[in-house]
Amino acid sequence: MTGWRRDPKIYGKPDFIFKKEKLAIFVDGCFWHGCPSHHKKPTTRAEFWETKIGRNIQRDRIVSRTLRADGWAVIRIWECKLRDYPLSEVKRVNRKLRELRAQIEASKTPASSLVK
Repeated sequence: MTGWRRDPKIYGKPDFIFKKEKLAIFVDGCFWHGCPSHHKKPTTRAEFWETKIGRNIQRDRIVSRTLRADGWAVIRIWECKLRDYPLSEVKRVNRKLRELRAQIEASKTPASSLVK
């Protein structure tokens, strides 16, 4: 997979971006981002952690919405999915890249060449 970079200046600080395609990828840790399958609620300081994780989830939603409103595509990958099914996650990113690259190519095609 080529064309990716890390750019902390992008809103929300995605883990990876494909700038040309405007694709932001986040790899969300199961504990910190509240994975529905693997997040285990701590028993110590439970209220603190529930609030903290809840804010993280809320911030993730805001970041994704904001980036999409700015024309970015967003993929969020759970840590557990990347660990257990890495090929599946890479394929998901590749599918999205193909889709975005096709859209870019289509936008380069002059409208007059589409009419026969």
